Amino acid sequence: MRIKTIEVYEWKIPLRTAFKTALRVVDAVDDIVVVITTDDGLTGYGEAPPTAVITGETRASIACAIREHIAPKLIGRLVLEMEENQRLLHSAMIGNTSAKAAVDIALYDLWAKRLNLPLYKALGGSKKRIDTDLTISVNPIEEMVKDSKEALRRGYTTLKIKVGSDKKDIERIRRIREAVGSEVKLRLDANQGWTPKEALDVIEELSKHRLDIELIEQPVHYSDLEGMVEVTKHSPIPIMADESVFSPKQAIEVITRKAADIINIKLMKTGGIHKALQIISIADIYGVDCMIGCMLEGKVSVSAAAHLAAAREEIRYIDLDGPGLCKIDLTKGGPDFNEALITMNETAGIGIEEVRGLEEFFR
Repeated sequence: MRIKTIEVYEWKIPLRTAFKTALRVVDAVDDIVVVITTDDGLTGYGEAPPTAVITGETRASIACAIREHIAPKLIGRLVLEMEENQRLLHSAMIGNTSAKAAVDIALYDLWAKRLNLPLYKALGGSKKRIDTDLTISVNPIEEMVKDSKEALRRGYTTLKIKVGSDKKDIERIRRIREAVGSEVKLRLDANQGWTPKEALDVIEELSKHRLDIELIEQPVHYSDLEGMVEVTKHSPIPIMADESVFSPKQAIEVITRKAADIINIKLMKTGGIHKALQIISIADIYGVDCMIGCMLEGKVSVSAAAHLAAAREEIRYIDLDGPGLCKIDLTKGGPDFNEALITMNETAGIGIEEVRGLEEFFR
């Protein structure tokens, strides 16, 4: 089975509500979808969002990277030669992690299909069900409280609250905690929005008000490892690194410098499953837990992340709410995203049988 074609498409999926963080505002999933076909008729799917404020990539740059640099390296390659295919993928160009992730996901989809196994089993896993949180975007406080209550109605028991955009963070969290009660887990994501001093001041207030926060994600700028070290050292709340960790090398640096208690792995940062597995193994060696997260993505790439989460015990936290934020589902097959509960199916690969609404990306 050899790779015959690698095609690039785009799709747009409206969100239930606008997605707002300290870095950006988005009202739709507007991603690149990769379709790899083989000479014997199998199809592998991958996907990548253009998250310029985090990875530096746009839809045009992702499409160009795949068409002009990555695809020529892989056309004609045997699907089962995964290690060499990954070497060619990651050596095709520097950076461009989302473009690489889209192709990586499609390669793993085909690889598991060739083995006739769902991907999570091909990776050695056995978990069939995982639970995800739901993100509550930055909005006026009353709207965030309303969204949090709606999330509970939909069955979510863990909420990730976006903070870091202004000085009302404590009031936001206090009001949400009052609204949802003590049994709901609250995670905070500052998206690099605080200075180290601001982060520690907020953490002190959170502790004073006994708001019971499970973890705080990326409180300071991704490049400020000294700041991350300082916050992690003095925080009674576990600190998680997100934008500070793209690569296995960065994971080692963050862990050995004790700049975080938890590592958030996202396929769009790592360049796909292959490098994510390396980071997971590093975290396992050092006894550090991981989260599997996602950007604002559709069901194709989030399905791949769900398979990875079901495969590895080191992933203790799940933040795969992309499909839950979308108004419609343009896929057939894949894991069942039933609000907070994600159930793996036994279809080979990542399970996606069809993707609708695709348009060929402008050449």
